[in-house]
Amino acid sequence: MGSERLGRPSPDLLDTIYICQQRQEWYRDFARSVGEDRRTFVGSVALASDVVKTAAEMRRTLGFDLEERAACGTWTVALRRFVELADGLGVLVMVNGVVGNNTRRKLDPQEFRGFALVDDLAPLVFINGADTKSAQMFTLAHELAHLWLGETALSDASLVTSSSHEVEQWCNRVAVELLVPLAVLSGEYDAEAELGSEVERLARRFKVSTLVILRRIHDAGGLTPDELWEVYGVELKRLLALNLQKKSGGGGNFYHTQGVRVGKRLARAIVVSTLEGHTLHRDAFRLLGFKKLKTFQELSQRLGVG
Repeated sequence: MGSERLGRPSPDLLDTIYICQQRQEWYRDFARSVGEDRRTFVGSVALASDVVKTAAEMRRTLGFDLEERAACGTWTVALRRFVELADGLGVLVMVNGVVGNNTRRKLDPQEFRGFALVDDLAPLVFINGADTKSAQMFTLAHELAHLWLGETALSDASLVTSSSHEVEQWCNRVAVELLVPLAVLSGEYDAEAELGSEVERLARRFKVSTLVILRRIHDAGGLTPDELWEVYGVELKRLLALNLQKKSGGGGNFYHTQGVRVGKRLARAIVVSTLEGHTLHRDAFRLLGFKKLKTFQELSQRLGVG
């Protein structure tokens, strides 16, 4: 975290990895059984690959270009769309802030922000949902870069700290270029404008968080490293405060939350396989994280496969 190696992984992190490995193994077998094609983008680039070209290819493959984002009202809507596009490409995307469905076991974003488990039939990305929404889009882009590289990894995925790990550095560069192409940003950035209003304007333009824009303004030469660190810290505190306000507003819809925690691609596959008699209800409940048939039936209806 922040270029420093953590001592030991927490039981919460380990259990989360184990849950994801079990789900990935199940989906790999399912994908083979139904004849799904291997995901050719997994491991399709190397550390020597050009960052700008790699990011452009990722945007094209995902369909997450600037035109696609222009149709999104806000960057939070764009984040949901980003997850949907990755899911449609064959990536198992899971966003969860707790271990399974145990709300008493909250994940710590200061331990990790996400991880990628590489597999050419069941590539998996996990995003720490306890982190801010503003951080999650960058984490998703970072972990997808790991899949393209073919490197399983547990990541800090920080916009401002410089990792000493070569793979992490490369994935960070690809992630910011994927979200905000530097050539486009440089052509649109007004260095004479007031920084706060310019950051907000560009965040609306690119449908990303203000933190990503601050990093790219730095990359374009508009902020020194010290200036970036200072304004980034202020903006991060503001976003954390907003995040706490939103979390205090209620628990949300269980079935929507479950679709996000498990990932819609995986959830639909488990439901279909169970209804067709290929997966036992007991195993389906274990993979989905609940114990009641009524919950399974309602979830299948919500997913449109019941």
